[in-house]
Amino acid sequence: MGRMDDEARASLARLIRAQRVAALGTLRAGAPLVSMAAYLPEPDFSAFWLRVSRLAWHTQDMLSDPRVSLAIIETDDGRADPQTLARLTLRGSAAPLAEAGAQSTAESAAQFKRLRAAWLARFPESAITFELADFAFWRLTPADARYVAGLGRTHNLSAEALRALAA
Repeated sequence: MGRMDDEARASLARLIRAQRVAALGTLRAGAPLVSMAAYLPEPDFSAFWLRVSRLAWHTQDMLSDPRVSLAIIETDDGRADPQTLARLTLRGSAAPLAEAGAQSTAESAAQFKRLRAAWLARFPESAITFELADFAFWRLTPADARYVAGLGRTHNLSAEALRALAA
């Protein structure tokens, strides 16, 4: 595992911002479950937001065990060796955001409004989820990450190091 150079740091930041879907790993009755999830990174990479239905297995899993993993992978372009595709695996915890409503504070209502606008800018066809009672935002807070910039170019990152890349 080598030291992360400027090119690798920029490549990782681009990967996080360019991709829109990731593999979400949860624990279901003690066994791993992986599903596809759309995500929205905070500008400083301090959190990754999911908008999920409470009917989904992964949401039920997060309610019983907040430990999660999120894998963001460079789009397969058909290259001969897919092991050279860049990928980031985050480990952290997930928590639901209290939706705007009668019990919300001004701060949480403002956060919901900001997230809703950012989510719809990134996923305009998902507006229907804001009309369905079972959908909510979940905040994934990274504890650490592992970035593979290509074959043999692997970097372990703390949550702080990940946030430093956003600048």
